[in-house]
Amino acid sequence: MLELRYIGHSAVYLSDGTTRIVIDPFITGNPKATVGVEAVEADLILVTHAHGDHWGDALALSKKGGLLVSSAEIAAYAEQRGARVQSMNIGGTYRFKGGWLKWTPAWHSSSFPDGTYGGTPMGVVLELGGKRIYHAGDTTLFSDMRLIGEMGLDLALLPIGDNWTMGPDEALKALELLRPKQVVPIHYNTFPPITQDGAAFASKAGLMGIEGIALAPGESHRL
Repeated sequence: MLELRYIGHSAVYLSDGTTRIVIDPFITGNPKATVGVEAVEADLILVTHAHGDHWGDALALSKKGGLLVSSAEIAAYAEQRGARVQSMNIGGTYRFKGGWLKWTPAWHSSSFPDGTYGGTPMGVVLELGGKRIYHAGDTTLFSDMRLIGEMGLDLALLPIGDNWTMGPDEALKALELLRPKQVVPIHYNTFPPITQDGAAFASKAGLMGIEGIALAPGESHRL
């Protein structure tokens, strides 16, 4: 059994009861987050790119004992600030207790809030609790999503906010390539430029034979 809890924006928590993973932990300063960083414990902290709304509290969580796993540039930046890190890059696979993760391409940009270059943005496919999850990070639609889909996805987490990422229509096209069993929309309704109707997106996904699940921040879903 795998638990997925939506923290808000693109931040999600995953646990199989043994290994705890947080992806893009934008908690402090996130107007949609329903928990504080002090309430989150993670064995692995995954960061898809360095923008503040994804890097977020990664450093604070790593100093609580979690391993920060990200690109070479993000890992180096974090290590210089006291984090325990696993430096990786696109295509690389990291194996951990109960599963594995592999970084995928994403079409976006990446720099830290202080202007430091954050390397190439990424998405991630991970397996935990016998389920295979794709978190797209921030990205537009790209045709190689078909190859990601060939990995056999149980669930995809896709940005739908538009403006800085795919909007709902592009995300629906991404579903045609990815063909996951389920989809959860992310990266929307946090700020005015990315206001979208998550429930409408989920309904349209259902018409494609893919179960759409629009989670409110703080809600959980079990796979």
